[in-house]
Amino acid sequence: MLDTLTPQGGILEMLMKATPTVKFVMAVLVSMSLASWSIIFIKLFTLSSARKEAARDARLFQESENLKMAMRAVSQNKASPCYAVGLQAFEELMRMEEADLEPAEKSRVAMDNIRRTLRQAVSTELGMLTKSLSFLATCANATPFIGLFGTVWGIMNSFHSIGLQQSAALAAVAPGISEALVATAIGLGVAIPATLAYNFFLGYIRHIERELIGFSGAFLNRIQREVSWAPKQPARAEAPAAPRARAREDY
Repeated sequence: MLDTLTPQGGILEMLMKATPTVKFVMAVLVSMSLASWSIIFIKLFTLSSARKEAARDARLFQESENLKMAMRAVSQNKASPCYAVGLQAFEELMRMEEADLEPAEKSRVAMDNIRRTLRQAVSTELGMLTKSLSFLATCANATPFIGLFGTVWGIMNSFHSIGLQQSAALAAVAPGISEALVATAIGLGVAIPATLAYNFFLGYIRHIERELIGFSGAFLNRIQREVSWAPKQPARAEAPAAPRARAREDY
């Protein structure tokens, strides 16, 4: 009796005797858990690196003497999101330098093009960084219900056993209830880490987004200061606003 209640023997024997439906539910949950933890470890490395690189390159860009030196400093690490954003904007600037346009028209068209390029580049980088995070959100939302399905199925099996044996004794209902509880526990075991990791990574993404938006604004400021045909607009007085909203207006 005591041997059957040991953690290894009891749980393994119970899982082996589970119904095919409950086994399938558990296999789905285990597969989602493995995929979720793989994404967590990968994103923990990539997002932490991207956050450090974005903060460092944004500082280097601000401290450089001119735009070319700033791009040379940022290009030392081509894996940085700031480098990807700055490179696309710098290439667009070079194309506009070579465009056969009147100075006034070039000034208007170039700044609009560079602003659009910066927006698209920031959006592309954020899209790459948030890739696979939707799977964590899916695990966080769906796995409790998948586990609940196993729970319901186990309880149905228990009631079926009661009907066949015409007895409500614990021995008749315990196997189905055990299957139900294990399915629920596995579902929660997948959902809780996925939820915590998803919210944690969203904080990283927001920080990187702020760095990229600040980098974009600094890039436009350098163009207006250093490029001869760029419009020289005086700074506008603005009402105090949240840093996120204010930074978006810069580009």
